[in-house]
Amino acid sequence: MQNEKFVLSYSGGKDSLLACYRAVQDGGQAIGATTTFDRENACSWFHRLPETLLERVAQSLGFPIRIVDTTAERYAADFENALAAFKLQGAGSVVFGDIDIQEHYDWCDARCRNVGMRSVFPLWKNERRSVVDEMIAVGFQAVITTIDATRMRERFLGKTLTHEIVEQMTGENVDPCGENGEYHTFVYDGPLFRKRIEWAPGAPVKSDNRICLPLT
Repeated sequence: MQNEKFVLSYSGGKDSLLACYRAVQDGGQAIGATTTFDRENACSWFHRLPETLLERVAQSLGFPIRIVDTTAERYAADFENALAAFKLQGAGSVVFGDIDIQEHYDWCDARCRNVGMRSVFPLWKNERRSVVDEMIAVGFQAVITTIDATRMRERFLGKTLTHEIVEQMTGENVDPCGENGEYHTFVYDGPLFRKRIEWAPGAPVKSDNRICLPLT
């Protein structure tokens, strides 16, 4: 990716930031990121981050995060429109943090092909435990913000990922990367950040099997 301008598909979590880190280490230049936003619930899709927190992340990373208001019905179309806007700014590729779920790869790649951009998956087919270990080793700080209570215990909610926490999760048969939806994270510091993102936890919110820790 030497000198190639790219846009990051940003979820707020550990895998997307590690993918961005690898792309930058490979010579790529991040000119922006895109994240989908559920305006009805005033937070990003999946990782449930408020807009104010996303704005602080953009300031710290040094590139804009395009907040894409969308619904489940318009998700793919709105995502493509956001990519097309970055293409007009010179981005030739889109970096994703997916690891090994083919359905996710195919969906992301199709969105890119539809707007004439290249999809890049820096973590693709890496061993899951090695991905989370690398994320911790290079200095990213990621707090667990959402869990599937049918797959892991609530005691992990609000914990910052460390090698010890990952070892505990693995000992309880929880996928170390949460790739099957066991948990989601928010990265608040690391090698790409100019400044640590300060945050405070709210009261946990339960919805069906999921427990979310709101961040302010």
